Amino acid sequence: MPTPDPKYWKTKVLLAKIETAYGTDSTPTGAANAILASEVTFQPMEGEVAKRNIETPWLGTQAAVLTAFKSMITFSVELVGSGTAGTAPLWGPLLRACAAAETVTAATKVEYTPITKNMESVTLYFDVDGTKHVMTGARGNCTIKADANGIPVATFIMTSLFTIPTEAARPVPVYTGFKDPQAANSTNTTLFTIGATAMALRSLEFDFGNDVQVRNLIGSDAVRIVDRECSLKTQVEAIALTSYDPYTIARAGTKQAVALQHHTVAGSKFRLDFSNAQQLLPSYQEQNGIAEWPLSFLPLPTSGNDDWKITLT
Repeated sequence: MPTPDPKYWKTKVLLAKIETAYGTDSTPTGAANAILASEVTFQPMEGEVAKRNIETPWLGTQAAVLTAFKSMITFSVELVGSGTAGTAPLWGPLLRACAAAETVTAATKVEYTPITKNMESVTLYFDVDGTKHVMTGARGNCTIKADANGIPVATFIMTSLFTIPTEAARPVPVYTGFKDPQAANSTNTTLFTIGATAMALRSLEFDFGNDVQVRNLIGSDAVRIVDRECSLKTQVEAIALTSYDPYTIARAGTKQAVALQHHTVAGSKFRLDFSNAQQLLPSYQEQNGIAEWPLSFLPLPTSGNDDWKITLT
């Protein structure tokens, strides 16, 4: 007897759309809400095991009750604007579901900043060759990475409520809203400064630091972001202390402004700003015979919800 046809992983499709009401399927479509993702991993069903601990007069394994179900998906998106200044990118809903507010200035720019209240959520559809996984109430964490000669990306770890998957017609994704990326290098990455000092940058990693918790209570199931602890890691070429002195800065606790701007095409430019970053302890690392500084920072709020800012122009 022939076996059924297998599911092909490469055919997977990811969609994301902001929810109007938390946990209610916002019905994303392939035409309007497709996400051009890479490095996808998926845990369709996770949960907890409640042991019954029944007393019996024999040895043996006991049945358990499975509960507190959730789904998790991890993927990366290239950091490129929509191609039109003042138009939000198709991956914007993912930032919004990571506790960020979206502010659109028509024909000029789109800004994202952290928030504490009124957090949004998304519905994700993840299709694996016709097996449709609906992930409602999804919220998560984001990490932004820019490595020299690599493509800057945002990596999302999204957690959602669980629903039983079904077989359905695979959506047809439209990716025309995703513009071509540029490699991070001295031509395309037009700005990187620490404390207004231009630095030769090897790598940057910014973690939103969202504490994502699934709360399964009687009468309430929700994914909530309950805290935020941002972190910023960079590695730069060491320079003369007369230009930048990381030792004096670390000892004094002097706050630094850190800025990165990438991409040269209008509408696709990406800028990351930290206005109040506390530098931590510096060290050395050798690369190709050159001394480099791994410099880590704590992006601090000044008046609240201004730890960082992403600007697309």
